[in-house]
Amino acid sequence: MMRVVLAVKERKKPFLPIEAEAILPSAFLDQEAKLTVWKGNKELPFAEVFAVSIDGEAESADDVEIVIRGDSSRIKRIGEYMDGGRIVIEGDIGMHCGNFMEAGTIEIMGSADAWLGREMRGGSIICRGNAGDYCGSGYRGEKKGMRGGSIEVFGNAGDFTAEMLAGGSIVIHGNAGDMAGVDMHDGALVIHGDARMVCANMTGGTCTVHGTVADMMPTFVRTGQVLIEGTEFTRFSGDIANRGKGTLFIRRWQYMD
Repeated sequence: MMRVVLAVKERKKPFLPIEAEAILPSAFLDQEAKLTVWKGNKELPFAEVFAVSIDGEAESADDVEIVIRGDSSRIKRIGEYMDGGRIVIEGDIGMHCGNFMEAGTIEIMGSADAWLGREMRGGSIICRGNAGDYCGSGYRGEKKGMRGGSIEVFGNAGDFTAEMLAGGSIVIHGNAGDMAGVDMHDGALVIHGDARMVCANMTGGTCTVHGTVADMMPTFVRTGQVLIEGTEFTRFSGDIANRGKGTLFIRRWQYMD
């Protein structure tokens, strides 16, 4: 087992983002590789941004754990295309964490910026704090967002969570912002708190809201009552505006004024 600790060094301009798609468990299998990150249009060696400590050996990505310490809130694209192993982020993390992730686990002890798990294919992301806008969504111009795997957010999530969701599962333990599940095709979205205008233009998949949905879309058809963990929910089908066959389970809702 290999354990890699990346301690973020203090920077004179900490507000400038760092592009760090090279931070992957598989990248450390070759310890002779010269890993770099980008600050603006400047390519920098790891040693200028991180104090690096490596213990142990690994034969595959699944045998590698990366721990990121310090102020990583402006470090972007960590775990992009990750295909195994584990990344633990002890604080907050910047945008696009886990882009296109295929396998392995990313655990964020703090909060995550926008586009967490963008177009994710597999693996799991656990965020102990809040997640920004577009969690598990597709990027602009794409037809599908997250396709597989799981994202679990223990705090709140921003707007457009699970936009264009096409597979996998997203669980938000707090509230979600506006338009969660918009253009959802498949997969499962669970919101334990409140949300607003969920699943507009939905064609498939399931969404369960344990709190209250504000501005409930009028283009969903009520189809009955169900019990979920001993609590009664109303089941809806739609979005009929798009001939959709998605399913909503909602505990409480308010229609648009």
